[in-house]
Formats: sequence, C-alpha cells, structure tokens
Amino acid sequence: MKVAIQGELGSFSHQAALRMLPGCSIVPCARSAEVFDRVARGTWAVIPLENTLAGSVAEHFDLLLTQKAFIRSEFRLRIVHNLIAPRGVRLQDVKRVYSHPVALEQCRNLFRKNKQFEPVPFYDTAGSVKHIVEEKLRDAAAIASRKAASVYQAQILAEGIEDNKQNFTRFVLIHRTRGVAKGANKTSIAFRLKNQAGALFKALSVFALRDIDLSKIESRPLQGSPWEYVFYLDFLRGDDQLARSAVRDLGEMSEMVKILGIYPAR
Repeated sequence: MKVAIQGELGSFSHQAALRMLPGCSIVPCARSAEVFDRVARGTWAVIPLENTLAGSVAEHFDLLLTQKAFIRSEFRLRIVHNLIAPRGVRLQDVKRVYSHPVALEQCRNLFRKNKQFEPVPFYDTAGSVKHIVEEKLRDAAAIASRKAASVYQAQILAEGIEDNKQNFTRFVLIHRTRGVAKGANKTSIAFRLKNQAGALFKALSVFALRDIDLSKIESRPLQGSPWEYVFYLDFLRGDDQLARSAVRDLGEMSEMVKILGIYPAR
C-alpha cells in the first residue's frame, strides 16, 4: 500500500505511517495540499492533526473541511526532538536553526537559552536536516528526529530538546472513501452555526442530553467569510443510534455539518 505523507523520509509523519501501516510504501510530499491531491486520486495518507505543546495543525483541519478526505484511524506518537547539524559543525558554530514551524514552537526554551540561534521555518523536520547537509551549511542546525539524523548522515548536537517530555502528536490515517472500522468509538465532525445568542449552547446540548462525552472542541475561521467560524468537535461514540440522532439534531440547528471520520480511539 502506498501512503502519502507531508515531509521527507525520517520525518515524524514517516515514523507514524510505518507504525500505523507496517510495510507500507511511503510517498513523500513537499506540501500538505499535495498530500490531499494524492488522497483525491485514491492514495492513503497520514497527517499530523494536533500536538500537545503546539496545538492544532490548522492547515490540515482546513483541508479536511474542504477536501474529500475521511479519517479512518488515529495514532499518538511521542515526539523527541534533537538539534542536528552536518558532521564537523560544533554547537558554538550554529547561528541558524531550521525546522517545521510546529517543531520550532515545541522547542521555545532552546531559543530562550541560546539567543544567538535564529529560528528558520522550513517545510519539514527531516527535510530541514536534508537541506543543511546537502547545502553544506557550516553555521546551521536543524530540529528533527534521531531517524532523520541517521538517514541524512548528520550528527546530533543535543538530544531531547522539546520543552516538555509530555510531547505527543496525534496522527490520522485518511482516505477519500468513508469507512467505519470494527470497534470504532470516536467521531470527528465539523459544523457551522448562525451567529445567534445561545447557538453554541444549544448545539452542544444535543450531546450533553445524551451523556455523550466530548473529547475536543475548537473553532477555526471560515475562509472567505470574515468573522465567521467553523467548530471542530470529537466525541466518544461510534456509528450507533445515539450518535446518529445527536448529529441529526445538530444538523437541524446548523448551517453545515460534515462528518470527518468515525474510527477507533487510540
């Protein structure tokens, strides 16, 4: 099975994909939009959705809303960041540190303690290691996994540099077709409400009155509609009558409801 990921070999998405689908063939993509384009053509994909330190990956929530893609399973990966440089580069030589913006956010203390480090956003953690090695940068390092250092034959200058050891990223497996796996007990949805007093309270009451446990809720701006928002919500029920009736009642008071996936909670 081919699985698209956003990033290079050695990235955390690569590791998550192999954990979720052992033996799969990885298709690296430079941009998230490219990943979803491949999903539209029938390829499976693994994407990060949220991190315990840096929060949600906003672009992926937006793409799940607008593209034909459904969550089929999830996986939580412990993230250990390392400061990685080309061989021969010393810590005192480093002036620039490349990595994905989310990874940079997870290592704020590194930059507080090392004022000379300039954070440089890059499209991928492993890709940032590949870049500094291929370009033979002698004043740069990258933040990435130990696997990335091995793949691109770089050296680790510092290990475990994430701000907090309780650093996990939630990855999801997506496909263009909707499917409900055996044992599914979690549902992800997106919905939009009219801007009326008490609208959110009434929307959430369809779950509260049925004693359905909500595990996540957040809002995102609706692109193209200033000051309008979409709510993303996870609740801990599968495809049963109680969940279906809650979503049906939510739909009666919402301008839009989209089921993003029904899958086993991990």
